Amino acid sequence: MASSHHLCAIVAILVLLLNNRGKCIATQPQLGIKAEPTITEIQQAFTSNKLNSTQLLHLYLHRIKKLNPTLRAVIEVNPLALHQAHSADLQRIHKTTFSPLHGIPVLLKDNIATRDKLNTTAGSLALLGSVVPRDAFVVQMLRRAGAVILGKATLSEWSGFRSDACPPGWSARGGQGNNPYVLSATPCGSSSGPAIAVAANMAVAALGSETDGSIICPASVNSVVGIKPSVGLTSRSGVVPISPRQDTIGPFGRTVADAVHVLDVIVGADPRDNATIAAAKFIPVNGYKLFLKLDGLKGKRLGILRDPFFIFANGSLRTQVFEGHFKTLRRKGAILIDNLEIANLNLVRSEMSGETTALSAEFKLALNAYLSELIESPVRTLADVIAFNKRHSNEEMLSEYGQDTLTISQNTKGIKKREKRALLLMSLLSKYGIEKLMKKHKLDALVTPGSAITPVLAIGGYPGISVPAGYEKDGIPFGICFGGLRGSEPKLIEIAYAFEQATKIRRPPSFLP
Repeated sequence: MASSHHLCAIVAILVLLLNNRGKCIATQPQLGIKAEPTITEIQQAFTSNKLNSTQLLHLYLHRIKKLNPTLRAVIEVNPLALHQAHSADLQRIHKTTFSPLHGIPVLLKDNIATRDKLNTTAGSLALLGSVVPRDAFVVQMLRRAGAVILGKATLSEWSGFRSDACPPGWSARGGQGNNPYVLSATPCGSSSGPAIAVAANMAVAALGSETDGSIICPASVNSVVGIKPSVGLTSRSGVVPISPRQDTIGPFGRTVADAVHVLDVIVGADPRDNATIAAAKFIPVNGYKLFLKLDGLKGKRLGILRDPFFIFANGSLRTQVFEGHFKTLRRKGAILIDNLEIANLNLVRSEMSGETTALSAEFKLALNAYLSELIESPVRTLADVIAFNKRHSNEEMLSEYGQDTLTISQNTKGIKKREKRALLLMSLLSKYGIEKLMKKHKLDALVTPGSAITPVLAIGGYPGISVPAGYEKDGIPFGICFGGLRGSEPKLIEIAYAFEQATKIRRPPSFLP
C-alpha cells in the first residue's frame, strides 16, 4: 500500500501535468539550435556566432524552472553560473582553441564538492551549510576545461547508503526525483538527478558517482548514456564517499560522444587519490574521443550472458528487442559468443559475496575522514549524522525510512578478520569469475540488459557503459550494458558508440503519468 507521503507526491504530479498539459517539452526559447543539441553542435553554434554560453545557460535555467517542480532533478542552481558563462563568452573573443566543454553547462551530483556558493550535502540536511576545503578534483578539471558549473543534482540520500527503505532518488533535501518518461516509474539511484536532468535536457551533461549500479541503473531507466569508469580512472577526492575500493565518478550524456567528451576532461592522476596514480596507465595519450568509431563493433568478441540476464517473461517485448540487437551487433561485425556463464554468479549477486560487509566498514572509515577535513560542518562523524537524523526525524522522515544502513556501519570496528575475509572472497570471485571467463573466450566485452551486471563490475572495479536499448509498452526505458575488465574503456567506447549509431534508439521524454 502506498504511504500518505507517496500518495501526496502522486497527486502533486498529476496536478502539475493537468495544469501544464502539452507544455512540458515546448518550454525552451528558440536559439537556432535543435531541441536536444549535442556538445559538438553547441560548439559549432558558438563558432558560427549563432549562440553564446550566456544564451545557452539561460535556456537551461528556463527548462529547470519549468520542469524541476515536476522532476525534482536539480537540488540547487549555481548563483555564479551566469558569471562563468559570461567569462566563457569573453574568452571566446580572444581565443580560437578550446576544450569541447568550454562554455558548456554541466550538473554535478550533490556528493561532489565545490568550493563556491553551492552546498555539498549528499542529499542530507546534516551537511547543509558545511564548507568544503576545496573543489573536488573532477570539478577542478571541469573548471580548467572552461565548463560552466550549472548546479547540483539530486540523488538517493547518502548515495543510497542510509537505509534500504529509502526509495531510489529520494533525499530529505531534494525530495523524490521522478523519471521523465513515466513519472511513476523508478528513476533508479543513487545518481538519479544527473540522469533525469540530462534526459529532460535540463543540462547538456552531468557527473554522477557509482559504488554499485549508481550510474548504470539511472542511465538505463532514464534513457541516457552513462559511463562507469574503472576505479581510479577518475579521482574521488572531494566526493562524499562510500568505499574508496569501489567508488568511481563518471559522466551522463544523451549520446555516447557527449559522455566521452566529459570523460576526457575528468580523468587523470590526482595526488590526493592514490588509486588514480596506478590507473593513469590506462588513459590514452590522445584521449577517448579517438575511439568514437562507426566501425567499432567490427571484430569485437562479445559475451552474451543469457542466464539469468536475458531471461524474460514469455512474449516479453524485451526478448524481441534484444534478439534484434544481437542481429545488429553481428551485422556490424561483432562476434557473439552466446550462452556464457560467470562462475559463482549467484554468490556475486547475493549478500554472501561479502560486499555488504566490506562496504559497511569502509563507509564509516571513509565518511569520518571526509567529514574531518571540512572547514565547517554541523556533523564531524557518522555518529553525529545518526544523532542529527534523530533530532530532525520529521524533516529526515526517519519514522518512514529509518537509517538502518548507517547504524550497521556505525557499529563496525574497522577492517578486521570478517572484513578481510569478505575482501578476499570478492577478489577471488572477480579473478575466477569475470576475469577467467573473459580471458578464456578472449572477450572484448560482456553484454547484459539494464543494470543486472553491476555487482560483478562493482566488486572488481571494472568499467561499464549503458546505452539506450528500448522502451517497454508503457513507455519505461531500458538500456543495454557493455562491461569489461579494468582499463578496457577504449574497447567499450568503440562498441557502445557503434551500437548507438547503428540503432539510434533514444527518444525525448514523454512525461507520462
